[in-house]
Amino acid sequence: MNFLKIVCLAFTAWLAGCASTTTVGVPTGTPSPAEHTGTTVAASAPGDGLALVTSRELLRAAHLPAAIPSTTQNTDNAPPLAPISAQQTASRTVVALAPPADLWERIRRGYGMPDLDSDLVHDREQWYASRPDYIFRMTERSKKYLFHVVEELELRNMPTELALLPFIESAFNPQAVSSAKAAGMWQFMPATGKYFELKQNAFRDDRRDVLASTRAALDYLQKLYGMFGDWHLALAAYNWGEGSVGRAVSKNQRLGHATGYTDLNMPMETRFYVPKLQAVKNIVSSPAAFNSQLPLIENHPYFQSVTIRRDIDLALAAKLAEVPLADFKALNPSINRPVIMAAGTPQILLPWDNAEIYQSNLEGYSGGRLASWTVWIAPSTMRPADAAKRVGMGEAELRSVNNIPPKVVIRAGSTLLVPRSARMEQDVTSHVADNGQISLAPEVVLKRTVVRAGRGENVASIARKFGVSTGNVAQWNKVGASASFKRGQQVVVFLPPSARSKTRSASAKPAAKGRAVASKNTKGKPIRLAKR
Repeated sequence: MNFLKIVCLAFTAWLAGCASTTTVGVPTGTPSPAEHTGTTVAASAPGDGLALVTSRELLRAAHLPAAIPSTTQNTDNAPPLAPISAQQTASRTVVALAPPADLWERIRRGYGMPDLDSDLVHDREQWYASRPDYIFRMTERSKKYLFHVVEELELRNMPTELALLPFIESAFNPQAVSSAKAAGMWQFMPATGKYFELKQNAFRDDRRDVLASTRAALDYLQKLYGMFGDWHLALAAYNWGEGSVGRAVSKNQRLGHATGYTDLNMPMETRFYVPKLQAVKNIVSSPAAFNSQLPLIENHPYFQSVTIRRDIDLALAAKLAEVPLADFKALNPSINRPVIMAAGTPQILLPWDNAEIYQSNLEGYSGGRLASWTVWIAPSTMRPADAAKRVGMGEAELRSVNNIPPKVVIRAGSTLLVPRSARMEQDVTSHVADNGQISLAPEVVLKRTVVRAGRGENVASIARKFGVSTGNVAQWNKVGASASFKRGQQVVVFLPPSARSKTRSASAKPAAKGRAVASKNTKGKPIRLAKR
């Protein structure tokens, strides 16, 4: 019986350890994974080796995927782990840590930036506090994305108030586009997005992608913090540009002035930037004090990724996942066409409980082809109407699905989304899916113009004068390419409006000095011009 008691005590100690983790080696001010997950810490007796069983081990024992990062990565100076014996259980205690009530509490525990207290902060606090409905809508929108951002920040040991930055940048709207063409919830400019490997092509814009843009934004913020060693300056550089902040710091250094965020001469937008974030941080810390209400955001993932192996229509993917199309687009905002190309978009995001539903419905799908769209490459520069005829669709539909505005032509090599034929089995290649672009040029509307030929004029000389081809001049006048014109003969040329307005001075030179020049009015009659 004594042996049985010992075994029971050992098993009890093992279970207590399974629900525990350690905070050894975690930097001061940084919340430990134990705090985030509501686990317990096993205290060791003096002189004993640290003994615990982590949550990761418990998950492994239960054959479940581990969702918690290892907590032993920063334990270089910690004593080695050792098992707990039955005799040691009496001298050890298990201290319970309250888990975060929700994701907002988890964010509060991870604050790591110095607070800013200024008149601008108070001004922004009053601005937000006077708009509680705006605060609620903005925070409600963040539900889909905030957990992922917090997770990524903690994995990088970055201050969790940075998770609030998209509130300042875009109100957590991944479809937001600024007047300067910055896009996504992290508001990347096109060039900066390319620098951080965010794809931008005819079929997707990763500046709007939740995973890719968050990765790029945190990479950029870490880079800026490494340059300036100060989070406030790093944020100023994120808004104003690292070169601008660097020059402002250097200028203050030359003048013997302080170089903190509040000491620099900055544009008004940048001067308000960190105070805005501080104001939101203060509201999240104590919403009731600012007449605000934060929606409940549970401390667990909202979405998970699902692999895409074949091209599939966007609407069909949402239907198979049993997710409203608007919600599907909100989780996959980088896809800007009605089809998902597997070669360019290898994964999609779905609400956590819908990922398995999607896989099950996809396996049982018997509705025919998954994708009704493919890509066609324009062989030459052409008008949208001509391209639509080539691919068998209406011009209005071609313009709509490819976002082609009026009064433009499609340049050769452009990749256009067009209907997929019933017999087409091949998906879009990775080269096209990753690099496809639509190149457009202003449509030049040619106007019929009539001029009078001078002495000795022929098709070639008229073509040279007006910058058109010899073949076109011959075709317009229904003559051969080597034909000559009589003096004063009316010659038809088609010119753009800008060139047409110059025909008064650029018409065929008269053989005699003072010869009049003529052009055609709207009714097709030659107009005699005044002598020079």
